[in-house]
Amino acid sequence: MATDVAITLSGSPAFSPPGGNPLLESKFAIPEPPPFLVTRSRLWGTLTAATHDPVAVVVGSAGAGKTQLVASWLRSRTGDGRAVWITLEEGDGDPAVLWTYVLEGLRRAGLDLPTSAQRPFPGAAAHRSFLAWLAGELATMDQPVTLVLDGTSCIDDDYQWATDLDFVLRHARGRLQAILIGRSDPPLPLHRYRLAGRLTEIHSRELAFSPAETAELMDLHGITLTDGAMAALLQRTEGWAAGLRLVAMALAGRVDADQQIADLTGDDAGIAEYFLGEVLRTQHRDVRTFLLETSILDVFTPELADAVTGRSDSRRMLAALRRVNAFVVSVDGHAAVYRYHRLFADLLRTQLALDAPDRLIGLQERAARWHAANGDLIRAVEHAIAAGNPAAAAALVIQGYAIGELALHGRRCRPGELLAATPEPAETPESALVLAALATADGETERCARLLDEARALLLERNGGDCPDPIALAGILLEVLLAQDLRHSVRVVHSARVADVLLRRAPPEVRERRAEADAILLAARGVAESRLGQLDDAVGTLRAAVTAAGAAGCAGPRREALEQLALIEAHRGRLRQAAALAGEAREAAEHGGTAGVHPSSVAELTLAWVAAERYDVEQAWHHLRAAAAHPPCDPAVRAGAALVRARLLRARGELREARAALDVSAGDPPPLWLERELALNRARLAIAAGQPAEAEVILRTLDGPDDADTTVVRAAVQLAVGELDRAQQLVQTVVSTTDAPASVLVDAWLLLATIAAEDDDPDRAHRAVRQALRAASPESLRRPFNEIGPALRRLLREAPELRDRLRLPGTDQAEAPRRGPAPEDDPVLVEPLSKREMDVLLQMAAMLPSEEIAATLYVSINTVKTHVRSIFRKLSVSRRSEAVRRARALGLI
Repeated sequence: MATDVAITLSGSPAFSPPGGNPLLESKFAIPEPPPFLVTRSRLWGTLTAATHDPVAVVVGSAGAGKTQLVASWLRSRTGDGRAVWITLEEGDGDPAVLWTYVLEGLRRAGLDLPTSAQRPFPGAAAHRSFLAWLAGELATMDQPVTLVLDGTSCIDDDYQWATDLDFVLRHARGRLQAILIGRSDPPLPLHRYRLAGRLTEIHSRELAFSPAETAELMDLHGITLTDGAMAALLQRTEGWAAGLRLVAMALAGRVDADQQIADLTGDDAGIAEYFLGEVLRTQHRDVRTFLLETSILDVFTPELADAVTGRSDSRRMLAALRRVNAFVVSVDGHAAVYRYHRLFADLLRTQLALDAPDRLIGLQERAARWHAANGDLIRAVEHAIAAGNPAAAAALVIQGYAIGELALHGRRCRPGELLAATPEPAETPESALVLAALATADGETERCARLLDEARALLLERNGGDCPDPIALAGILLEVLLAQDLRHSVRVVHSARVADVLLRRAPPEVRERRAEADAILLAARGVAESRLGQLDDAVGTLRAAVTAAGAAGCAGPRREALEQLALIEAHRGRLRQAAALAGEAREAAEHGGTAGVHPSSVAELTLAWVAAERYDVEQAWHHLRAAAAHPPCDPAVRAGAALVRARLLRARGELREARAALDVSAGDPPPLWLERELALNRARLAIAAGQPAEAEVILRTLDGPDDADTTVVRAAVQLAVGELDRAQQLVQTVVSTTDAPASVLVDAWLLLATIAAEDDDPDRAHRAVRQALRAASPESLRRPFNEIGPALRRLLREAPELRDRLRLPGTDQAEAPRRGPAPEDDPVLVEPLSKREMDVLLQMAAMLPSEEIAATLYVSINTVKTHVRSIFRKLSVSRRSEAVRRARALGLI
């Protein structure tokens, strides 16, 4: 084979490359291990497994530990195969130079090559002949050889060497493996090797030190760190080997290692020197300027980099920097979103402040404008604040329709945290509005009102009062919240409607992005409509608020709407719905409370109301005590608690105490519907106490036409004074309607039963009681049955069917329950269903699909599915129809 060579080399073992320069012995030397070398067994395993692949690439940034990884692995393979190490430098890409070193390295590794060989030249047929000869010689070897080329990125400009190496690898019949080390992927056709499954790759992600490796390095330096400091060190260095080594050297012998880690930045002397020498100074001036100017950006795209730097080639620049691992990182695998290594970014920002402080403000302002135009308000505000312009940051918040976020979360959200230091008095209307929103979030009502006045005055000074929509909406939204705090319900409803008009004029993408404004307005308006007694309007508005707040992720408005809906539904006698809504409100309360109201007080009150109506006295007192755990400042909570307490006291026969409990004259008046409910309950208690004249006086205080519940109470007054016909005439108008609430119908039918009992007409009384039971059954309503008078109780003693169904005090007890174990055929419920599962079970019995159950109970479909699975498990069934049959057999429904 050597006879095919036209040009021979010297017979000397250490020959020279073209030009006569002697070969450098240092290029063949495997680098010596540094002090405190960490054993990287996980990556050694990767390299060992790669020995069957023709190509392995180890690519990473400067100081990533590439060279030492491969060198330590080779040293660990003593006696295991032959290896050639060649360290490359600029100029070594010349084929004559490179292949001279390769040939000499192969000889030194013990390959039996002829002493005279053709010298490689970059052109003509002789070049290819040499490569073919070398590949043929390698193919005849009995043992494969590993060729390590360290520093391939130094010769990337000359692609001929890669083409040559690829040729040799393909024709060496697996007897040559190349391990290529560099800062960028070598220009071999890696895609082909990758597709064939014959390529091993180790990149920066794999080279980064693991927590265990970092701990080992610190231990080797005698440094002990707490878990928190170790995590912070890894977070700041991102596992960068050189950075960890430099930190370890700096911490050696220090007693305040944890504090030093907390203060670690990229402009630390040792780290900065490394970055400057290995990265920044090696770049072209144009590239250095680009790196410095974009260092103000935490995360950026080529488009953002163009906008900040004024360039048009940022995409190409960033791709090139990332390719050579110049500490430019793709974010979350997105090829077009970048960031700098954290320590490198620190150094760049420090250098920018030193080299070009006059450019900083302009760069920050351009970044703020770009982020605002692209819908990233948080970063826009951050850059505006960094530019020293809080007024501009406030304007961005207002123009971005983000006032609702500030009013809800205040300093807990990033824009609020940044803008909290806005100086007072405000310089612009936008600044005044932002400060007013922060005051609202802090519950500072007076300060909010003062700042709103300042905003109006500043707006008048600026342009005679002309108010753009974003400013107008921000001001009116804050006025709505202020009026809500002051309980000016009429003003809330009016202002919320005006704000809604302004909101709908906003661009659709803004409305979608800032959905919290809609949720805030709907919740505030729904509560105000409830206070004004407009219950139908309130229910519709509050349901819309729940939906809007859920979509926007606004826990506060959603909880508030759920609580108000729950209380209204309890008042209307829809007990299952009320309990479900209260449960949702309690879950939402885990995310925090509304200023002035305990997070779960309204929900607990609703559950107490439901339990009282079902005559579950123990549970009712339990929830009532929970609702009263924090002194209520909401008039609705105070009035509702008084109402439930009065009903529970009446259940104990304490009529005087019950009447006293209904006195809530102190403080702000409750919602009109609750005020009416309190009056009706005072009238009922007066009747029970034998004072129908007082009840009549109370009823005369009620404004407007009589509702169904008022009519029933008027009928009870007539019955108490002996006017049975008039009482029956009144109550008959209620039972003949179809839209009366179930609780009112139960009262009405029981009143008809009492009238029949007074008339000594048991059949009519029994029919009326059955109607009352039918009306009460869907909601498990029991309280009215326990409040019936003695005449009806006496009559029910003689009706076993009704007596057993009611089991009321004053009637004979039902048949004693069966003793002993249940027959084997009877189903037994081992684990009881929760209240929420019972709600879902009842909806299943009505054959509603999961979507409708979710909508009815105001929960997600996933929540419904979770409850259904739990019901199946507890009832030992696998289908809905089986669950319903089993529940009926158990008497659950």
